[in-house]
Amino acid sequence: MDEEYTNFIHEFIDEDLKEGHADHVHTRFPPEPNGYLHIGSAKAIWINYSTAQKYGGLFNLRYDDTNPVREETEYVKSIEEDLRWLGAVPTGGIFYGSDYFDKCYEFAVGLIKEGKAYVCDLTQDEMREYRGTLTEPGKESPYRNRSIEENLDLFERMKNGEFSDGSKTLRAKIDMSSPNMNLRDPAIYRILHAVHHRQGDKWCIYPLYDYAHPIQDALEGITHSLCSLEFENHRPLYEWVVNNINFEHKPRQIEFARINITHTVLSKRYLRELCEKGKVDGWDDPRMPTLSGLRRRGYTPSSIMEFVKRAGVAKTDSIADIGLLEYCVRTDLGKIAQRKLAVLEPVKLTITNYPEGQVEYFDLPNNPEDENAGTRKVAFTGELYIERDDFALDPPPKFHRLKPDGEVRLMGAYIVKYSEVRLDEDGNVSEILCTADLETRNGNPVDGRKIKGTIHWVSASNSVDAEVRVYDHLFTKENVGDIEEGENYMDYLNPDSLKSYKNCKLEQSLADSNKLDKFQFVRLGYFCRDNKSDDMIFNRTVSLKETWTKQNNQ
Repeated sequence: MDEEYTNFIHEFIDEDLKEGHADHVHTRFPPEPNGYLHIGSAKAIWINYSTAQKYGGLFNLRYDDTNPVREETEYVKSIEEDLRWLGAVPTGGIFYGSDYFDKCYEFAVGLIKEGKAYVCDLTQDEMREYRGTLTEPGKESPYRNRSIEENLDLFERMKNGEFSDGSKTLRAKIDMSSPNMNLRDPAIYRILHAVHHRQGDKWCIYPLYDYAHPIQDALEGITHSLCSLEFENHRPLYEWVVNNINFEHKPRQIEFARINITHTVLSKRYLRELCEKGKVDGWDDPRMPTLSGLRRRGYTPSSIMEFVKRAGVAKTDSIADIGLLEYCVRTDLGKIAQRKLAVLEPVKLTITNYPEGQVEYFDLPNNPEDENAGTRKVAFTGELYIERDDFALDPPPKFHRLKPDGEVRLMGAYIVKYSEVRLDEDGNVSEILCTADLETRNGNPVDGRKIKGTIHWVSASNSVDAEVRVYDHLFTKENVGDIEEGENYMDYLNPDSLKSYKNCKLEQSLADSNKLDKFQFVRLGYFCRDNKSDDMIFNRTVSLKETWTKQNNQ
């Protein structure tokens, strides 16, 4: 963590420490285990974890598992895996909101005894009608003035399962005329007969988030509850719960703006829908903005953390350019990824004057950006594969690759000159014949002629067959959140977001690669070995071409 880095949250904390409202810092990340974490979650993780780290404090992982309907153990496991992958170790411990259910119930009984909560029989629609509007106060529930004894009896019977789902709620008795709608007697408990992933069927009443969350923060000793901006209007309710349960320890809630990204959706509901409708290959599809998808695609934890840091911490909503995310991973991989030769759309190149059956080895750099990375030996033979678009029978102007009467450098090897071409029955190029200047073994022609083009290659007899998947943005629209009435975000799914190359030829050394190993395929981009298949499948993380810094430096 950069000790010099600061933002408005740190300024609030500095003020609290200076004035004695806190003598240490303890933060938490409270995800609901109803889906996989995404890059928006990474911002919340980074803010909470790095803040605790800066002040030498503690950081908790607490699962917000107060709603049993969509929560699953699969999501619980994936959340911790993602958190640890990012390097955000929960130094304060791992907790579950559901483990506080007994305390939540005990505190609710206390509120009833103090006349601060009551059991209400209004339906959801009726509660909404009674709630009022932003310009008109709400109406008090006809059940608001039940006696303490009746409320205690009804609440216990709710707990014992005597009533059906939705037939009653427990509501905090605050102020139906408050200008803050969240203080108009909010529901704090609802009836829900459902099996909980952790508590089983012990409970049939569940506390709502606005009630449970401040209790959990107070019990865990959280000093600063850092959350997204939509909870700003909920802060008075957060403070009401803490104050009226009479906690001695009082956490402070501070809100920040969520992150939005171009060509991306970060709504968990939308992401789940994409999975359920088969638009993507599950939560970890490399096109998804989930952390598991980004990991499978080859993104590094440091590039994600750098992205959310660069995107900034603010109080106003904004949309970050996905090009910034790509810039961060491109910069990171440029330093660490070994270079390899790969041909995605191969066409055979035969060197007619090269000795038949001969194999020689050229030393190619593993990573020019790392002077300690060394070199590797790559086999060269008389039959090679090159990219189909590195040859043109009828080339456009300024085409500096292989063409009739032209010469190119085979990367790290010889200069070759076109001789003739062989076509298949459909008129497509099936083989290119050429001759090599065998005096130019990784050197310049002795006669001083200039060679403008360099292309990559793979030996035909010393190669690995593989599938390579090239990904593009999942959505064609830049701001997917800004859609017209009557449109659906799925209307903007990119039909070309995945292109699979089935017959690729890779240099032999890639046969020894492991899942999630990262490479730069020279001239093509950065790629990662897929982690869901034992086959030789590589996913493109990002292209080599970079436009974000150019656009943002103009």
